[in-house]
Amino acid sequence: MMERCCFTFTLRPGMEAEYRRRHDEIWPEMVAELKASGIANYTLFRRGREVYAYCECEPDAATAFGRMGATEVNARWGEWFEDVIEALADEAGELRWAEQVWHLD
Repeated sequence: MMERCCFTFTLRPGMEAEYRRRHDEIWPEMVAELKASGIANYTLFRRGREVYAYCECEPDAATAFGRMGATEVNARWGEWFEDVIEALADEAGELRWAEQVWHLD
């Protein structure tokens, strides 16, 4: 089974171009770990300082993101983006998940 998911986060003011630049140079080991964790079709959209992340997770988002969160490369990536991302999670420390309301195959 696969779960589609979407979450949002906010960039620090003036860091939009840097956010794009860092993704233009994404680490091969980051891509490999995302795939190995069960995260696929990962797509990022940006509107102003808001980023919208969409991905498909096997078998589900909790499992795939749990696997990814336990990797060394994810920890390094997170540290590298601390100066770029203002708010990745909500007050409870959870990703700001969006509810799927409709889908067309």
